[in-house]
Amino acid sequence: MNVNDQLIQSLSDLNGLRTAPVLSLKQAEKLRFELQNAMSEADWFTLGVMAESPDKALFVVRTLERQFSWPIMKLIESPNYDGPVYLKANQQSGEIRIRSEKGLGQGFLISSHFSNLEKDGETWGPLPLDLFAY
Repeated sequence: MNVNDQLIQSLSDLNGLRTAPVLSLKQAEKLRFELQNAMSEADWFTLGVMAESPDKALFVVRTLERQFSWPIMKLIESPNYDGPVYLKANQQSGEIRIRSEKGLGQGFLISSHFSNLEKDGETWGPLPLDLFAY
């Protein structure tokens, strides 16, 4: 048993991590299933992606768009830069913005939102950048 197997058993185990953990295939499958179930009630989502480059961050968004059959969001702002970045994508506005950002970990956060303001959304992550790339 991998040490991570003992530490990461559910989405809640990711809370407070600075960077996404390396997961076993079994852990990744379990977290994908749990995340898909948790996301099923939300009306829309925002994403925060911490990656080593704009291309890698945008790849994560495009993978999630395909995985969940989301409308393709439009890249509004991106640095002319090939280093660490933070990407913010808002499904409701359909916009993606990327800024250069050093000192972050790597991974993505996904937050659920509801049209009914009486419902509270949740944030999950940081999740590995390749979680849905299998």
